[in-house]
Amino acid sequence: MSKNAWMKYLLPFLLLTTSAFAAGTAEVKVGTGIEKYEITGASDSFTVAPNTRIYAATKLTGAEVGTVTVVWSKDGQEVSKTELKVPRASYRTHAYRTFRAGDSGSWTVKVVGADGAELGSASFKAEVSG
Repeated sequence: MSKNAWMKYLLPFLLLTTSAFAAGTAEVKVGTGIEKYEITGASDSFTVAPNTRIYAATKLTGAEVGTVTVVWSKDGQEVSKTELKVPRASYRTHAYRTFRAGDSGSWTVKVVGADGAELGSASFKAEVSG
């Protein structure tokens, strides 16, 4: 076996490892507003009037340029999605959902890369009163 024969075994592993890290990560926070790309009114439990927006602020690090999708799920069931553009590897962005009567429950908001891999998430409870 030649000196470099081991590379044919190592190279596929390195390619798989590199692509796994290429997707990046997302720090996700939820709250009642956005100021200068930062979440305001952050919490893991909200009591809101109908037609109130809850925001998901995302700080992407090492993400691939392209798009990410913000997925909102209530009690384990996907409710809505928002696709957001990502123009550079480190980027801050946000999405929101308007909460209406009947939206009370346990929520999860996930940021998913173009390849379908979850980059980050946040969970919270929402009580829509009124």
